[in-house]
Amino acid sequence: MRNVFLLTIGMFALGFDAYVVAGLLPEISETLKINASQAGQVVSIFTLCYALAAPIFATLLAGKPVRVILVLALGVFSIANGASALAANFPFLLIARAVAGIGAGLFSPMASAAAASLVSEQKRGRALGFVLGGMSMGTVVGVPLGLIAAKQLGWQGTLWSVTIIGFFATIGIMILFPKVSAEAPPSLRQRFTMMTNKYVLAIIGITLLTSIASLGLYTYIASILKNLGGITNLTPYLWAWGIGGVVGSFSIGTLIDRTGRPAFLMAGILAILMLGIFTLPYALKFPTLAYLPIFLWGAMGWASQAPQQHALLRSQPQHDKAAVALNSLANYLGSAIGSTLGGIAMVAGLAPTDLPYAAGCFVLVALLGQLIIIRKQS
Repeated sequence: MRNVFLLTIGMFALGFDAYVVAGLLPEISETLKINASQAGQVVSIFTLCYALAAPIFATLLAGKPVRVILVLALGVFSIANGASALAANFPFLLIARAVAGIGAGLFSPMASAAAASLVSEQKRGRALGFVLGGMSMGTVVGVPLGLIAAKQLGWQGTLWSVTIIGFFATIGIMILFPKVSAEAPPSLRQRFTMMTNKYVLAIIGITLLTSIASLGLYTYIASILKNLGGITNLTPYLWAWGIGGVVGSFSIGTLIDRTGRPAFLMAGILAILMLGIFTLPYALKFPTLAYLPIFLWGAMGWASQAPQQHALLRSQPQHDKAAVALNSLANYLGSAIGSTLGGIAMVAGLAPTDLPYAAGCFVLVALLGQLIIIRKQS
């Protein structure tokens, strides 16, 4: 488990970085003299490059040892975060965030696949949940502390913190991670061929819709809380979202191992996620009550990844890394699409108060799709 823990630290850095930026957008907007919609694209470019560029670089690194790829990916991610902290203008920040997204996108699916290969089949769900839990811990611990640090050191100081954690994990993996022999990953043609499998396509389609709703909505959480509830202190609500993420991601692995029915678990997750998002506008009329839907949103959003990865690993045992990479691609592509659509919608005149309803509709479509998958399996 020591090696899984090293991967978890790296995922902590990724989670810290990916989710603290949403809370830093008001400060970034003020520093760089940009509006909220433009600032939201800082998140979009990170997630878009994660989704689209990572498969290309994974193919270029075909045949390299797992440890080399992990170190390279996390090193690029850490350096790019340092560059983000040094950004003096919006274009430079976008470029730095794009490079960070490439590093994160290469590390995350490789870390998940490596964790699954380091344990027995019976413990695979827990290993996946543990690694994904590292990312959620980055939100529950890193994000609130990062926002506190930003008040003292500016948003740049928070990104420097991400850089330091990333380098710490990089050095640990470089020194302690075993020399695991790497299978040559499938070519881009093989990856696209895998997507012609209707079952695989259905799974990653559900992941895409879930991410558009959950992660896309999270990008504008500051605007939503301010407009719906007049809330300017984000930290307690981000704690609730992050704690939910930790509970969801760490508990789901055990549930998968005990039930062996990830598809049914995913349907339940989507139903609760939809409930949390749809009730958020009403709960924010009573700020204390709002913690519950935000907790459910975080818990179910994070819990949704492990069942999808488990289902793909089970259906594509010969292409485990590619299967996990496809799911991660769909997850981050969904985040990029969601944050971009949210920005476009607000420019077009849609109020932040309406974003939860739009996100809830995406979850509803995902739930209907998941029920169809279950019916086809029975």
